[in-house]
Amino acid sequence: MSRIGYGAAQLDRLRDRRGEAVALLRRAVELGVNHVDTAEFYGFGFANAVIREALRPGDGVLVVTKVGADPDPGGRLPLRIAQRPEQLRASVEDNLRGLGVDRLPVVNLRRLDSGPGLRAEGDQVVDLDDQLAVMTALRDEGKIGAIGLSSVTLDGLRRALPAGIACVQNAYSLVSRDDEDMLRLCAAEGIAWVPFFPLGGAFPGLPKVTEEPAVHAVAGALGVTPSQVGLAWLLRHAPNVLLIPGTADLAHLEANMAVGDIAFDDAADGALAALDAVESRSSEVPIGEPGRAS
Repeated sequence: MSRIGYGAAQLDRLRDRRGEAVALLRRAVELGVNHVDTAEFYGFGFANAVIREALRPGDGVLVVTKVGADPDPGGRLPLRIAQRPEQLRASVEDNLRGLGVDRLPVVNLRRLDSGPGLRAEGDQVVDLDDQLAVMTALRDEGKIGAIGLSSVTLDGLRRALPAGIACVQNAYSLVSRDDEDMLRLCAAEGIAWVPFFPLGGAFPGLPKVTEEPAVHAVAGALGVTPSQVGLAWLLRHAPNVLLIPGTADLAHLEANMAVGDIAFDDAADGALAALDAVESRSSEVPIGEPGRAS
């Protein structure tokens, strides 16, 4: 895998310019992207439809999707929790149809145990073992290839290891490093670490990488942007990190792909140490903020 992929969540910003969305994804492939992260609830199926149109068999692009939530066009939020085993199976079928494929190479089980966002309540509180049972059954049936986890705790990952886990997607960035022990476990087990919110939280009240003075100082020394510094730090921090930054802008896409060429050794002495010393803060959404279940 290329260490820098593409996250398709923001493709929906081009809903009224579908041709531009397809062209953006084609350009990503030209720039070396060979893994794309998506979900049927991204744009109520729009992202999957664009991927289906844009990607060709010869591109060699691994499409990673997720289950655990479904589109909810009429709801307060654009998605609804879907954690029950029968809902996970239905979500896999939805992604198969949306992408127009017979098999999903990698499917992330989106748990709701950690990080910013919703929490399961009522009948949506489902034991991880019950979820892994249906995921492994789908794998045995050939409908999915590998299983990943998202928004999972360290204990949850340890419980899931016997099922065979290919990747973990948790909120993680220079300013929110609570999952350091889980990152090390993934490295030891050969599991890819694919952080979402790699530049800090998208919700109000959460720390942001681009607001850190140390990040701005290093960016100035290197002649790059603070966002590029934040992404480059992730690549440097652990060898099993894969990035999936998303954008609907071509220039931003190209800037993201250039992150792999950034060398902190070219900055002033102590640049990397200054970044490592940035305080890590919680990525939990403050009570009452959007994204927190009431």
